[in-house]
Amino acid sequence: MIHFLVHAKDDSVGVAAVDLKAGEKLTGLVMDTQESIEIEAAMDIPLGHKIALVEMKPGDTVIKYGHDIGQVVADIKKGQHVHIHNLKTKRW
Repeated sequence: MIHFLVHAKDDSVGVAAVDLKAGEKLTGLVMDTQESIEIEAAMDIPLGHKIALVEMKPGDTVIKYGHDIGQVVADIKKGQHVHIHNLKTKRW
């Protein structure tokens, strides 16, 4: 089963294809290479939301779909939910 999708190999986040539960072993599909990757969900993550594929620190750039989608504002561990509580746009 594919739990999350990663659009580009260098993305730092994936997108949940189903609701993810903390502690669950997850399989993701990297769409540009068709490779699968495995991580563990560190927290519950709803369908359509982002999951961290790597650890990130404040000031780091989050890459999704091969593009910069914002800046990390709080520590993010691999497998955690990436959303408005730890990611802000760089536009304003």
